[in-house]
Amino acid sequence: MSEDPSPTVFLAIYIVTFLIRFPNSVLAFYSCIRKIHSKPIPIDIFMLNLTISDLILLIFLPIKMKEAADNMVWNMPFFMCHFDLFVYLLPIYSSSLFLTAISAERYVCIAFPVKYRSPKRIIYTIPICVAIWVLVTASAVFVYKTAYTDSGVADNTTKRQTQVIEPQRCYSDFTVKQLTELFPVLLSIAVVFFFLPFLTCCFCYINFIRILLKLPLIKRQRRLRAVGMALGTLLVFASSFAPYNISHLVGFITKENPKWRATALILSTINACYDPIIFFCISKEMRSAIKVCAKASFQIYAYLKS
Repeated sequence: MSEDPSPTVFLAIYIVTFLIRFPNSVLAFYSCIRKIHSKPIPIDIFMLNLTISDLILLIFLPIKMKEAADNMVWNMPFFMCHFDLFVYLLPIYSSSLFLTAISAERYVCIAFPVKYRSPKRIIYTIPICVAIWVLVTASAVFVYKTAYTDSGVADNTTKRQTQVIEPQRCYSDFTVKQLTELFPVLLSIAVVFFFLPFLTCCFCYINFIRILLKLPLIKRQRRLRAVGMALGTLLVFASSFAPYNISHLVGFITKENPKWRATALILSTINACYDPIIFFCISKEMRSAIKVCAKASFQIYAYLKS
């Protein structure tokens, strides 16, 4: 991946992601709210926050579409470039932590079933979600501030305009001062929001599968669905977030901004398309809602055809 794809490829990915994920995100949000209102459990609250994270990304994704349509030239007010950097990073960071929280919940559910059913557990879930949002917001702001650090050696043409990190492409050239301060920050971000969460997910889901396979009373179909969900989540986690975070590690080692970072970041955007699989496997209400929508769609199609 020595070069980024053309802006047309980025635009196509943004449009497909939006069209596929936005209706499912709204449906998942409705299903989570309905389930929490009737009988809340910790994993439903984590799923709700994951949905909110996806919706934040999708609501502001048209900004990225406009940028790609303009051949990666920023033709919008410059303050929106600042804002776009923040709202684009926020869901990426939060998604990894909420996926980790869901994996921990699945493991606790099967490893400690008695403690999992304790009504007191719901009390601790909300503070955990709040802590995650505070952490990701602070991290996104920190990266934002570092990326906008002024440099005394900057070109005269940039005195009135600051720089941002790729793939925003408002300005893609970094000063030496910016790179020096940005690389350690991005490496720390990669450790906190990918490497540690990924190891946690691996531990939780490997033990989840190991325990699940030893339980004889669970039906084979349900067991296979749970195992597939665990393996699928790990695959999605790795394929979506690994390339972008590895680019931070490469940048820290080589002291150069990887040219393929924008390509790696686009995989984190596609992650929004994978989350419906997780919702479908975990939530019975989500499966029922999808079936109702599918049935209604077929009925409408049959009516219009007749």
